[in-house]
Amino acid sequence: MRTFKDLLFNTVDDRTNWIRAFMKFDNGYSVSVVQGPHSYGGKVGLYELAVLDADGDVCYDTPITDNVIGFLKPEDVTKHMIEIQELPNLNTQTK
Repeated sequence: MRTFKDLLFNTVDDRTNWIRAFMKFDNGYSVSVVQGPHSYGGKVGLYELAVLDADGDVCYDTPITDNVIGFLKPEDVTKHMIEIQELPNLNTQTK
């Protein structure tokens, strides 16, 4: 399982110290993890996570969350990343 330590953060905006990491999982889901002055928890050094679908759009209908998840410590990000990786494969789900 991939964890917070596997995320590679890139600077989105040098002026505001926005950073972002993106990782795609084998089941078709992806995760976006950000930290910045306007992210939930960013001002206090915490992270915000979004579950993304196969098209890279925020997925609002998983058992994990129906929105973004903010105020996360690295270990919380890892917990959610593992939950996302354990979701059924997007390609085999019926809609």
